Amino acid sequence: MRVRRFEDLIAWQKARALVRDVYRATEKRTVYPDYPFVDQLRASAVSAMANIAEGFERGSATEFCRFLTIAKASCAELRSHLYVGLDVGAITDAEFAHLLSLAEEVARIIGGLRASVARRRA
Repeated sequence: MRVRRFEDLIAWQKARALVRDVYRATEKRTVYPDYPFVDQLRASAVSAMANIAEGFERGSATEFCRFLTIAKASCAELRSHLYVGLDVGAITDAEFAHLLSLAEEVARIIGGLRASVARRRA
């Protein structure tokens, strides 16, 4: 199957689900008093999703690989923020476990996609 749009990429679809779940977890009133934390958590998740899309639309395998690297790094940033959220009680243990697992899955998928694009480029 040929991927014609970034929306067809499993990595983007999974990143979209991650963004949705991060937004849901940060809608609680207990999180809102710390707006910068919420913004950082959300921004890192959105960054992963957006960089997959932007890289795909660049039309170059080299550029796509570069943006996939950025997207994967955004997943690492999100994971780090999740630990903060857990440590300060802004997210529950269950939310942490779910979001961490999803962030790790998205990062693995992005890594696999990047390796595939790099092989085709070579």
